[in-house]
Formats: sequence, C-alpha cells, structure tokens
Amino acid sequence: MRAYLYDNSDADQRELHDSGIPVSIKELNDINVQYQQLKGTLDEQMEVVEKLCVERSYKNRDEIHISPELLDNYDEKIKIFFTEHIHEDEEIRFIMAGAGFFDVRDRLDRWVRIRVEVGDLLVVPAGIYHRFTLDTSNYIRAMRLFKEDPKWTPINRPEADGNKYRLEHLKEIGPLSFC
Repeated sequence: MRAYLYDNSDADQRELHDSGIPVSIKELNDINVQYQQLKGTLDEQMEVVEKLCVERSYKNRDEIHISPELLDNYDEKIKIFFTEHIHEDEEIRFIMAGAGFFDVRDRLDRWVRIRVEVGDLLVVPAGIYHRFTLDTSNYIRAMRLFKEDPKWTPINRPEADGNKYRLEHLKEIGPLSFC
C-alpha cells in the first residue's frame, strides 16, 4: 500500500497521480480509514478476514472481478465507481488479485490516493467521501464484506453533504487542529 496526496492533474484516472506528498497510516487512521497488509498464504489471510467478520459483525461477502472483459458495462461502471460518493455502511475490501486506487477525502477536503494490491485489507468508514478506480493493468479481484445482504448504494456529492452518516463521520474525525 502506498498513500499520498493526489496531484489533481487531468491525466487518466488509472495513472498514479502521485503529488510526491506521502500520507502515513497514522494519518489514514486519523480519518478512520484502516489498512492492514495480510501476510502468508491465502488460507492464512482468510483466517484474518474471518476474525474481522466476527469482530465487526459481517455476515455476508462476495467477490468482484473488475476488468473490461469480466464486468458488464465496464466503462459505465468505472465512471460510477470514480464519482465522488459516500456509503451509509463502511466499505471493507480484501484485494485478492490485481491492483487499484481508493481515493478518500482528508480533513482539508484533499484527495488522498491509496494504492491497494494483493493482500491489502482496507476499511473505508461510512460517510467519508471516496471513489475507486483500477490502475493501468485494468484488473482487480476483491472480496467485499457486508453486515447484511450484499449491496453497494452510493450517495453522490453534493447530495450527501447533509447525510447523517456524513455528519457523524465529520464529528468522529473532529476538526483539524494546529499545534
């Protein structure tokens, strides 16, 4: 995993867009984004995923394969995934193959780009503005975890600005403090 401020250029969204300004895991944790690199075999990694499911009361899961060949209406779906939005549930992804980028908004409303690869486990909290895209390899396989039935319901910006989950997220991370 690499995290850094997004450079905001108009280049292809699947490019790195690395501003050269790194973002630490602590800084991600400060906005309630959690990251873990799962080591070992797939069976050992799945043991960690199972433990997380119990800890966070996740009952369902599915696997998503995203590539031009495997996802119906690929171009349309990638545009939807890359549209800035929130969810009313946290979003948990375990990357099983390929790579991609989750972009999340920090306290200053800047994009933080998080590159995810095989073995990465990412928890994006409910209410945080984010978006997703593949990298230039155009392929990712990820396990998605859900508390209830599998669903993916985005609420786009600016409609989500007054959403209770958005407001709770902002309250939890608190204002930016200068020391």
